[in-house]
Amino acid sequence: MMRRAEEILSSVYGFPGFRPGQAEIVAAVASGENVLAIMPTGGGKSLCFQLPALMGDGVTVVISPLIALMRDQVRGLREAGVGAAALTSANTEDENEAIFAALDEGAIKLLYMAPERLASGATLSLLRRIGTRLIAVDEAHCVSQWGHDFRPDYLRIGDLRRALAVPLAAFTATADEETRAEIVTRLFDGEAPKTFLRGFDRPNIHLAFTVKDQPRRQILDFAGARRGQSGIVYCATRAKTETLAQALGEAGHAACHYHGGMDPDHRRQVETRFQQDDGLIVVATIAFGMGIDKPDIRWVAHADLPKSIEGYYQEIGRAGRDGAPADTMTLYGPDDIRLRRTQIDEGLAPPDRKAADHARLNALLGLAEATACRRQRLLSYFGEAAEPCGNCDLCDTPPDLFDGTEAVRKALSAILRTGESFGAGHLTDILMGVATDKIRQRGHDALPTFGAGRDLGKAAWAAVFRQMMGHDLIRPDFERHGAFRMTEAARPILRGEATITLRRDTIQRARTAPVVRALVADEDAPLLSALKARRRALAEAAKVPAYVIFTDRTLIEMAETRPSTLDEMAHVSGVGAKKLESYGAIFLEVITGAPQDSHPARRKLAGRPGAALFDRLMETQAQLSRGEDGTGKYLTVDPPALRRIAEARPKSRDQLARYLDPARAERFGAAFMDILAAG
Repeated sequence: MMRRAEEILSSVYGFPGFRPGQAEIVAAVASGENVLAIMPTGGGKSLCFQLPALMGDGVTVVISPLIALMRDQVRGLREAGVGAAALTSANTEDENEAIFAALDEGAIKLLYMAPERLASGATLSLLRRIGTRLIAVDEAHCVSQWGHDFRPDYLRIGDLRRALAVPLAAFTATADEETRAEIVTRLFDGEAPKTFLRGFDRPNIHLAFTVKDQPRRQILDFAGARRGQSGIVYCATRAKTETLAQALGEAGHAACHYHGGMDPDHRRQVETRFQQDDGLIVVATIAFGMGIDKPDIRWVAHADLPKSIEGYYQEIGRAGRDGAPADTMTLYGPDDIRLRRTQIDEGLAPPDRKAADHARLNALLGLAEATACRRQRLLSYFGEAAEPCGNCDLCDTPPDLFDGTEAVRKALSAILRTGESFGAGHLTDILMGVATDKIRQRGHDALPTFGAGRDLGKAAWAAVFRQMMGHDLIRPDFERHGAFRMTEAARPILRGEATITLRRDTIQRARTAPVVRALVADEDAPLLSALKARRRALAEAAKVPAYVIFTDRTLIEMAETRPSTLDEMAHVSGVGAKKLESYGAIFLEVITGAPQDSHPARRKLAGRPGAALFDRLMETQAQLSRGEDGTGKYLTVDPPALRRIAEARPKSRDQLARYLDPARAERFGAAFMDILAAG
């Protein structure tokens, strides 16, 4: 079974092997087991249900949350020669009729649809009629109230599984313990499926957090260092997406904004542009994201702190899905922390849900204020141990640490002695001994803590309070207009039972232009640009996203390995048989500078075992075209016949005669059999 899977992986997808964890999941799905797979964004989830669909009979039905995501995957599958279709609300009547006809003819292996379609009674009868053999659920966390993209229509999937009596495979990128438990309950009736919790590491993504200091300038600098590369900037508010997109446009970038308040047609236009244009920047709220299947997003920046560590992980995971280097930067500051705390506290969720949301935010703040490798901290949240990664800002430049215990105790004392009624500004004035009118009126200049923190400057105290919020030692109280109150976690430090290490603020470092890692070596960069230009021209002509032709990672490998023949091109990752036939000669001409004049029959064999055999047969028939003595009637075997012989490898003269007329069998038969026998 797995040999067949590997053949399809190579011939259809053009991949030399499975990514870590994929083979086991493919084997379980193909054997008909119920499966729950939690895999990182960009880890190859789609392949784990697409490939089994090609290994057997019947149709695999894929439940997917967004039209853009479905259309994207269908487009990519068709480009690779796979029968796939999507039944969506955006289809025309003619499009749907063509899909129904193709289903009846058995020409479709993967049928995509949104969960909302399950509400129609006609859907069940259709799925029974076409021979549905597997249900695959993409973005399965949408079934859970704990999942951050809850979709109530996902709750119908369990009923569909029971009605069709077929196995179900559910996939998601992030699912903590609560979410996993609810997925099992909702989709599998509480009967535990075979569960795969694969590594969450995305080693090609560079992780970085930066304290806000002129945040608009920081975003512009980050984007400017990556000019011409596709990127996403996430913002906390709709208004900010518009102003920041305008600023990026004024700085010479191709940029547009996206948020849930826009007209649906305008949103679709932005989605289409982002899919098809190279180098477009979209400035968006989190409304933009889950449906993105664009593999060559080179960077993701957060202009504001995300809501949770799961949200952060999902959003940065949209960068570098092709495995090539990608960068991230997350800006944060005390106002972000106040906003996120207040959103939780002011929400209508029950107390246990609020506590869980605070814990998720704490995990993200711990990552933001980390004192050592960020990847270690991120992966530990998902239950994985890791060595220092060497690919985050803290590994690049180890932080300047200091023992912050005394400073934190002074700050906590000031908070308690002022009745937990003030914010950072007033408390800093007390600690620094600044006798403002407000301090004198309240008698705070008589407190023991007045002037106790003169050893630190105003910026340093701002950093201390921010990190105290980051470590959840203090929280802004929205009922007291953001005044700090102490948490239970702070009491051991206040009592002298625990110590704490803090980072000195690195504002100066934030103003330094970020280092950009090159996708290829300097000598390969011009060729990569030429390959991208050819890809863009082909994509525009076909009106498809550029990555549907080839991903960045495939073009990078072409630029680095510089294949000189179609056989060599066939071994480039991502070049399957259909794409080799469609585009191989075109890109090879860019690399070699010369047009490829091989016969179409030979091109169909490129990279396959019969290729070398075809070449030997072609050479021999040319040598014998006038007979062994060179005086006979001119006679040749046409290339399509040679291709069929090379593929069939006949083992006798009688079998060979099926492909040659008597005259050609007489002229070439003995020589051809010698070649075939030699292999």
